[in-house]
Amino acid sequence: MTSGCTPYGLYSGTGVHDATVAQITGTWQCVEGTRVTLRRDGTAVFAKLDGAGFDFMDGWRLSGTGTWRVTDTDDGQEIDLARTLRTGLDYRAHHEHEGDELAQTPPTIYAWDLYVDRDDDKDLRLFFFYGDPDGGNRYVLSRPQP
Repeated sequence: MTSGCTPYGLYSGTGVHDATVAQITGTWQCVEGTRVTLRRDGTAVFAKLDGAGFDFMDGWRLSGTGTWRVTDTDDGQEIDLARTLRTGLDYRAHHEHEGDELAQTPPTIYAWDLYVDRDDDKDLRLFFFYGDPDGGNRYVLSRPQP
């Protein structure tokens, strides 16, 4: 995970409009075993994906299946990822609400808005914001290294 410098309440998008479904399709990863596979048919499989926004602070990590689609706004492309079936539930080892069962319970229905971005080498990456909006923290998903 990396930290951005713009609070997501003021976020104005990545400006990326040229990513194709073929480029977005495939497997993406983050820390501690997070994997998201976006299939060409609009289905998704994910493992140990943390919650977005303030939900991240609850420490739960979902595994399951879902659906996804790309939307293009004036600010850039986004991926709407929605969970349809939970196949697993984990918790980060050291989350802030350890022992607080009410704060740790993930919602029954959940969706992530993943922003489509490019790194300095013009490779695609996906991200969502997590934690306090004033922090501008980004949860970045990238392609697995060979």
